[in-house]
Amino acid sequence: MALRHAVLAALLDGESSGYQLAKAFDIGVANFWHAVPQQLYAELAELERKGLVAGRQVIQESRPNKRLFHVTEAGVAELESFAAGVSKPSSIRDDLLVKVQAADHVDTAPVIEQLQERATAAGAKIELLGKVLHRLRDGTTEEEYLRTGDRVGPYLTCLRGLSFEQSHRDWCLHTVGVLEERRTTRAER
Repeated sequence: MALRHAVLAALLDGESSGYQLAKAFDIGVANFWHAVPQQLYAELAELERKGLVAGRQVIQESRPNKRLFHVTEAGVAELESFAAGVSKPSSIRDDLLVKVQAADHVDTAPVIEQLQERATAAGAKIELLGKVLHRLRDGTTEEEYLRTGDRVGPYLTCLRGLSFEQSHRDWCLHTVGVLEERRTTRAER
């Protein structure tokens, strides 16, 4: 998947400025695709050049002018083509897992600290994603929203992000417990 597909999908909810897109990525899209604001601005310019998005200038009196972007018919066609293509299986590339893999041969104190930090960060994301899901449901139950909600795609990706973060937090905390117990056992020998 290219960043362009994630940007096009994020713009399906309506017109957005680069700043708003960056905020949307931070909240809803970041659980499956990471991009810094500079990448998003560059991608928007490229998408506009290719005719996949269209932008318009908005004049603001008390602030700098801004550009708002929306997906064009060509952009929707690009997403259609992407959606019809074969997806590769996902994989994990995480330096913290390499550190845990080496736990039998290294001082685990810094690894434990990093695991605790990750668990805390995952907890914060769990809270944020829960709020996003609640806001998307807008007073309906999850079952009702999944049957009749306007945009089920963002909801489903948030559910996946929530599940990932819960699993990640739980794994980090479990691993901390195992490594701490092993450190204590080694110290007692």
